[in-house]
Amino acid sequence: MSFPEHRPRRLRRTEALRRLVRETHLHPSDFVYPLFVSELVDAKSPIESMPGLFNWPVDMVADEARHAFELGIPAVLLFGTPAFKDATGSASLQDDGIVQRAVRAIKESVPKLAVITDVCLCEYTDHGHCGVIADGDVDNDATLEILARQAVSHAQAGADMVAPSDMMDGRVEAIRSALDAADCVNTAIMSYAAKYCSAFYGPFRQAVDSAPQFGDRRGYQMDPPNVREAMREIEQDIDEGADILMVKPALAYLDVIAEARRTYDVLIAAYNVSGEYSMVKAAAAQGLADESRLVLEVLTSIKRAGADIIVSYHAPDVVRWLKDEM
Repeated sequence: MSFPEHRPRRLRRTEALRRLVRETHLHPSDFVYPLFVSELVDAKSPIESMPGLFNWPVDMVADEARHAFELGIPAVLLFGTPAFKDATGSASLQDDGIVQRAVRAIKESVPKLAVITDVCLCEYTDHGHCGVIADGDVDNDATLEILARQAVSHAQAGADMVAPSDMMDGRVEAIRSALDAADCVNTAIMSYAAKYCSAFYGPFRQAVDSAPQFGDRRGYQMDPPNVREAMREIEQDIDEGADILMVKPALAYLDVIAEARRTYDVLIAAYNVSGEYSMVKAAAAQGLADESRLVLEVLTSIKRAGADIIVSYHAPDVVRWLKDEM
């Protein structure tokens, strides 16, 4: 019997050999850790739909951010839930708003940690949509002014980067112009350039009480079958001044991440979203999967597809697992 001259199994024989020839590596610096801060809680409050995650009051969120920084995670992404919601999301613009206060608390406690803020209206509106409503629909252009003011407010509070997730047309240009006019020229923009209208967002919406009270978001978030459209969205946001481009969700859209990586020489982020997180947690809780192996496999696939940055609720656990392997 003749054998092939090259035997790939030779390099799979031991863990040391597998690590030596591994093509894709996860590192703590790859990750952004999302944090939920809320005016509705006065203590660490478990999020039922996302086991292991919490809504934090402002006076406690800095401790969690410091913990992430000490693990080696370079950035957090803040989402806020206000006590008061209205039709225009006015609470998002207040100097003493929930996110603004959280930014100040974190930057005071952990000044070297990069703080990114979500810029959107869905957490702040009583109707749950990402923009203001006119004649039963989201008014794109009327929303831009509010998003721009919100981004400036976050930057003036100390945010290093703002992350518009609303999917309004032209919002990157509106935000960049407003930031520059407010002398916040060094505040970066991580745009949710290709954000799909996905069923994977359910647990997040429960966490921040942001489900639409009528209709859905198909009129502004992207249609899941489309990839060429995603490339046009990314190109437009590059032209408007985005510093980092995001694909969301990640796992069901690895082809979109890969196409973005092939097409554009820019920083690509991917959001490992709440539904992806909760599915893994549910499988692990039922003994159907080894949680650490499954999470690492999922996140490696996202990086292998071409993401430079991974936003993930698993980030603290992953960093600990990676250190245990060293």
